[in-house]
Amino acid sequence: MRAARRERYGPPAVIRIEDVAAPAPADDEILVRVHAATVSRTDCALLSAQPFIMRFMTGLRRPRNKTLGTDFAGRVEAIGSRVSGFAVGDAVWGIDDLGAGSHAEYLVISGDASVARMPAGPSFEEAAACIEGAWYAHSILERAGLEKDRRVLINGATGAIGSALLQMCVYRGATVTAVGNTRNLELLRSLGADRVIDYEQADFTRDDQVYDYVFDTVGKSTFGACKRLLAPRGVYVSTELGPGGQNPFLALLTPALGGKRVVFPIPTDRKAFLEVMGRLVTERQFRPVIDRTVTLDAVQEAYAYVASGKKTGNVVLKLID
Repeated sequence: MRAARRERYGPPAVIRIEDVAAPAPADDEILVRVHAATVSRTDCALLSAQPFIMRFMTGLRRPRNKTLGTDFAGRVEAIGSRVSGFAVGDAVWGIDDLGAGSHAEYLVISGDASVARMPAGPSFEEAAACIEGAWYAHSILERAGLEKDRRVLINGATGAIGSALLQMCVYRGATVTAVGNTRNLELLRSLGADRVIDYEQADFTRDDQVYDYVFDTVGKSTFGACKRLLAPRGVYVSTELGPGGQNPFLALLTPALGGKRVVFPIPTDRKAFLEVMGRLVTERQFRPVIDRTVTLDAVQEAYAYVASGKKTGNVVLKLID
């Protein structure tokens, strides 16, 4: 099979397309023919091993998993003898944020891991674009405890996480102000934003409205800068560690002080998320945003584009016609 692989951490230039043996499933695994995956910020972080702390999970000096890719949508090709709940030919989707090896034509994954049958309706490309960013968005809402009829501001609402978070907040009955660039303001409105802020024209941290939640899905602001936007018991959440790694520490400190607080979105159960996302897709309450679709031969360019921070929604990697 063909696969996007690397022998060391580094920039997109270290990625090579290689012909390697297709994996065989163990007794507790399924073999998936990958139809589509995404190239995400998580993939870029795993490629470069930044922040450095990631190396304690992925390999200190060199990556343990040479094949890239974290999410996937495809079909079951073979099943181990101890696997139940899946059949050959099933359309499935899944995620492993530490590396699923999905930027390849085939992968193996435990039948008990974060893999499930795909909902009917979406294409494999659309299904792949419903996973990684949406999982982080779901984790944010679960950790923050978003309730109905709350006022929410989302910075970075045009990204994979932000566009998913926007739709999930609307689904939960929130009033949403979405921050994005000029060319995507209509997209944000179409996803359900009640109000939009063009960051190319205005600094959202100087907004004159007050919010129950401020979600920074691109990690380009701080609690200090956003504090004035928060209601007396408002919640700030960033997807990044923050300057000096401050956000996890503030998440421990601010609840003890009362008032405005920081929540750090430690990701929630992936398999449970797939069930939630399956319902949202089936009920047509979620629409994946796709910036572009590329082939495996263009994977280096795809990583460079995602790392640039210029994408809208998801970059999809198509592995089969």
